[in-house]
Amino acid sequence: MVKVKKNNKGRFVVAESFTDKDTWRVFRIMSEFVDGFETLSKVGKAVSIFGSSRLHPSNKYYKLADEVAYLLAKEGYAIITGSGPGIMEAANRGARRAGGHSIGLNIQIPSEQRANEYVDTLLDFHYFFVRKVMFVKYASAFVIMPGGYGTLDEFTEAINLIQTERMQRFPVVLFGHDYWKGMIDWLKDTVLKHGAISKSDLDIFTIVDHPRDVAKAIKKFYDKA
Repeated sequence: MVKVKKNNKGRFVVAESFTDKDTWRVFRIMSEFVDGFETLSKVGKAVSIFGSSRLHPSNKYYKLADEVAYLLAKEGYAIITGSGPGIMEAANRGARRAGGHSIGLNIQIPSEQRANEYVDTLLDFHYFFVRKVMFVKYASAFVIMPGGYGTLDEFTEAINLIQTERMQRFPVVLFGHDYWKGMIDWLKDTVLKHGAISKSDLDIFTIVDHPRDVAKAIKKFYDKA
């Protein structure tokens, strides 16, 4: 439906309705999928690393994320992150340091997240759900470093998709017992106790404390497959 209204100069202009905007939005969504598929399909094996954008280089988890990515890149994995600061920057930095392929999937948000300087291949997304598809579709594994709501979102969506068999099982590695202990205890003592998940659902992910154990956990998974 097209509406005509006067602008502030008294001239009549065409105003698109909300429905019209939604219709054209489909093409923007399609273009983001096409760009993502065309670029990332050439990457080869990769690992998506998630974590807080708020952790500075002095934080121990920033340094550990750098080392995790470095070791994975040495194993031949490209490293995919959200391209921002904090843990994302650390992971891209580790990949670059190892001479690996460093990929950033940037999201356009009001705070204007800028890609960090260690990204080799950058893709920009307006839609979170398109970006999420790229993280999952082209990753051989997820590594979940300490983070906040966004990190939890990526973690829980991945294990939910595996639990419901909407995607093939793949390694999901949580890093840091100290950081994630409260959540793990809650899953066991509350969620499992009330029957909201099965005991086997707790085996969908692995938790480790050392950078070298991340690569080992991924290798162990694929050696069994």
